[in-house]
Amino acid sequence: MSGWLVPAADDPVGRSDTPIEISLDGEVLRGIAGQTLAGILISNGVSAWRTDSAGQPRGLFCAIGSCFECLATVNGETDVRLCRRRAQSGDAVTSQARSSS
Repeated sequence: MSGWLVPAADDPVGRSDTPIEISLDGEVLRGIAGQTLAGILISNGVSAWRTDSAGQPRGLFCAIGSCFECLATVNGETDVRLCRRRAQSGDAVTSQARSSS
C-alpha cells in the first residue's frame, strides 16, 4: 500500500474519496475523509510529532490506541491519541514535548 494520494482520474479502483486538509504545526497536509490524524501524518511522510522526556522523537507505534506514543494537541485539546481520532477538515495538530522535570 502506498502513502501517496492517487489522482482520481488515475485511480484504478474508481473511489470517490473526499479530500480534506489538516495542519501540523502550521503546515497544511492533505488526506481523505475517514483517515485518522495519524494516518494523514504518516501518508504525508511525518513519522514523529512529539518528544519524550529525554527529547527523543515519538510518533505512531501500536496504531490501536494502547501505547500513547502518538499523542499530540488537536484543536487546543492536549494528549489526543492521533491513531484513534478521525480527521476533520481544518483540524489543527500541534506537536507536544514532555519536559524532563
